[in-house]
Amino acid sequence: MSTVNSATSGTSINDLMGTMNTKKAETDSVQADTDKFMTLLVTQLKNQDPLNPLDNAQVTSQLAQLQTVTGVNKLNETLETLKSSYQSSEAMQATNLIGHGVLVEGNKIHLTEGKSVFGVELATAADSVKVIVSDPKTGKDVATIDLGSMPAGATPLAWDGSSDAVDAATLADGGYNFRVEAMQGGQPLTDVKALSLDSVASVSTNTKDGVKINLAGKGAITLADIKQVL
Repeated sequence: MSTVNSATSGTSINDLMGTMNTKKAETDSVQADTDKFMTLLVTQLKNQDPLNPLDNAQVTSQLAQLQTVTGVNKLNETLETLKSSYQSSEAMQATNLIGHGVLVEGNKIHLTEGKSVFGVELATAADSVKVIVSDPKTGKDVATIDLGSMPAGATPLAWDGSSDAVDAATLADGGYNFRVEAMQGGQPLTDVKALSLDSVASVSTNTKDGVKINLAGKGAITLADIKQVL
């Protein structure tokens, strides 16, 4: 059985903690910069030429520089603290998405048992919106979904696999491609995006680029890439 002692080889817990923890004076960059600046200023004052001493304007100018440097360093530390806090909050928000379906930019649609979910995102409202489904193997259009007029924003949609072909009521299960065509005032809209359904498999929180959402199909994305959570 393992045991834990309060002291090892004559070294107390306080000594161990003192060795492991870095002293605040050594890690406080703002204070360190201030001390360096003041040391230089005092040294300059001590070694000034008595016949040509520093005037008040020079001393005031250097003190003003000290305040500026100190202020900038404190601002940087504050921003780093806010950044860390934001990343922690973002990570907690992201982990709540694991297992959920999400709509992200993409042109893939998967039909399973005659059911599928996809989405359309419009930057502006449209008088007419159509979704054209194509077979990825042949490149031929196999279905047209007329959505009519739609408001701006991301909208989730369902498709039952209905086909344009006269001899086929529904398409076979499998993967398809689709594109979105929208019109406003007789003119085609270019700010239209096709949205694919994907699922959140996991979250990576210790990446250099921040929190990453790992999707089962598309791979790693950011929270900003998610258009809607289903």
